[in-house]
Amino acid sequence: MPNTFRVKEWQEFKQLAYTMNPQSIVYIIAQTVPCRDYTGLKLILPVEGAQYILTDTAKGEFMRKTGIPIQTGSKGNRFITDEEIQRFLRKEIQIKNLKIFSYWTA
Repeated sequence: MPNTFRVKEWQEFKQLAYTMNPQSIVYIIAQTVPCRDYTGLKLILPVEGAQYILTDTAKGEFMRKTGIPIQTGSKGNRFITDEEIQRFLRKEIQIKNLKIFSYWTA
């Protein structure tokens, strides 16, 4: 079983990605019911023998650590989309052939 390490800042996670050169990054979107109360995101960097996890939460209209924008639906529910997370990760971490998976589809 791999060791798990908590990463506190986005820049640290990003630097680890470039240092470790992973094949993939996995993300988990966490919502509560009703969604307007909590929006969360976990980014997981799986590498041989370890996994590094960054936990991000909403602050206003953006995620606190990554700055990913939060959408608000017609009923006031707040959310982030798979597309927005993938676009952000591809822009910020430009590693050739990096695969990005939702935890539920990995």
